[in-house]
Amino acid sequence: REQLDFMWNLIPEEDRKGMTQADVLYVLDLMDEYLEQKGLVEVDEKTGEVTYLDGDVDETEQLEFVRQAVAEGQKEGHCNALTSVQIQLIVDAEVEYGMHKGYYEED
Repeated sequence: REQLDFMWNLIPEEDRKGMTQADVLYVLDLMDEYLEQKGLVEVDEKTGEVTYLDGDVDETEQLEFVRQAVAEGQKEGHCNALTSVQIQLIVDAEVEYGMHKGYYEED
């Protein structure tokens, strides 16, 4: 909840139009899905605990993956139709939260 509130408050109000907090969570799930596909996440099948592994993330590739997945998810009713700007703002807010918590280092 803390992460969601932090991120939501980073996104300018005018850019939140047509977006819900559920959409932010959906994008976060897609970001994790990308990391899983790249072998940078381990999930304990018994506990559901997620471990993020060290490794390089191609942020451009990840953003494109998320954009395509959001477009598909919108068609299937999983999320609202988010603009590229909204998706970028969600991704940026996740990075900002990670830096705030010390998960990421500034490059």
